[in-house]
Amino acid sequence: SEGSLSIPPSSNMGEDDFTKPSSPDSESLAPIQREKWTRKMDFILSVAGGFICIGYASMVVVALLNIYYIVILAWAFFYLFQSFTTELPWGKCGQYWNTPCCVATYSKSNSLNQTLLNISMSTTEYWERRVLGLSTGLDDVGTVRWELALCLLLSWVICYFCIWKGVKSTGKVVYFTATFPFLMLIVLLIRGVTLPGALTGIRFYLTPDINKLANPQVWIDAGTQIFFSFAICLGALVSLGSYNKFGNNCYKDCIILSLVNSGTSFISGFAIFSVLGFMAEEQGVHISEVAESGPGLAFIAYPKAITMMPVSTLWAILFFVMLILLGLDSQFVETEGFITSFVDMFPRQLRKGYNREIFIAATCFISYLVGLTMVTNGGMYVFQLFDYYAASGVCLLWVAFFESGAIAWIYGKDVYVYPEWGTAIGWVLALSSMVFIPGYAIYSFVITPGSIRE
Repeated sequence: SEGSLSIPPSSNMGEDDFTKPSSPDSESLAPIQREKWTRKMDFILSVAGGFICIGYASMVVVALLNIYYIVILAWAFFYLFQSFTTELPWGKCGQYWNTPCCVATYSKSNSLNQTLLNISMSTTEYWERRVLGLSTGLDDVGTVRWELALCLLLSWVICYFCIWKGVKSTGKVVYFTATFPFLMLIVLLIRGVTLPGALTGIRFYLTPDINKLANPQVWIDAGTQIFFSFAICLGALVSLGSYNKFGNNCYKDCIILSLVNSGTSFISGFAIFSVLGFMAEEQGVHISEVAESGPGLAFIAYPKAITMMPVSTLWAILFFVMLILLGLDSQFVETEGFITSFVDMFPRQLRKGYNREIFIAATCFISYLVGLTMVTNGGMYVFQLFDYYAASGVCLLWVAFFESGAIAWIYGKDVYVYPEWGTAIGWVLALSSMVFIPGYAIYSFVITPGSIRE
């Protein structure tokens, strides 16, 4: 029988579907039947063969991303399990991981014997000394933190069972993992805006700092965030979108995705900065002194603010459950995209029997073993190394550059069909200059006295 054409879906070539088996027996191996290209040559010409390497590059990026991103889930699980106590452990000092300089609450009115430079917050010590067991550097990896290793294993097991049956099981899981965090976000938002000092935090959030716009790093960080939030150049959306019908309205999906993603991020800012404003007022400091970014926000600043709230245990549980579901949602979508790429490359081998499930299990297990390096004493240094280099904005911009070139020069800009309203705008632009010739002639004729002959 005729062989299959296998192109990694993560090449993001703008097609709605990729790599369908062409023979009847190979079609029956697919867990979910997807529509086929009319002719294989159409697909080959549309992506110009050589640019398949872009798909391979995306697969490597997403593979590295899957290895280190899930470590955040392991940290969140650790905090969640530690939240089931009457008193949150990161909100107090005097425990075996604390130093003599530990303080539970910092304020400018502290009357301590040690200088302010020696003060160490209980939340920071809990994060660095209890959770991470942080070593002195990358050259001092230390031993595996078995509690984090178990949390990492739990994260991978959950991820496996979310995707092991393909996009059908993934779709069912998304109904919960995508909607429940929205409910938690609304609850945390309502709680945040009702706290003292919330208005200060919201004002800080909405007030732009024009001077920072001149800093290139700000634009790099913003671009990286956009790439990650929309999964650009990672292949996940293309892989999942390949299950759509050819007639699916991709433009509508893009608009909805953009509005929901940006709107959620904007609303999340109110939930976060209202709590940070409350935290700043309680400590009597400026909000810029309590604002954190990256892991520091999720595992230092926000947990500290939670300890200041009534019924802090409940809010801690809700916050970390929301964090886990948000992270899990991103994790299994990216993992599914990576798996789909391989399955489409080797359909005859991976679509037979339980081969797909076995391949997913092997992928998760290997990723777990590599990820163990990030739950050691020096794991944070390994994590930051992956975060800064393996799947950073530089890598994604590199892939995006060649993808854009492939689409513009190979696939062709003339393939795009403008909607009627778009064409109407084009004619308005054209007429905006053309109308002056007859328009001014008519105007001159009307205002000039005398007959036409005169």
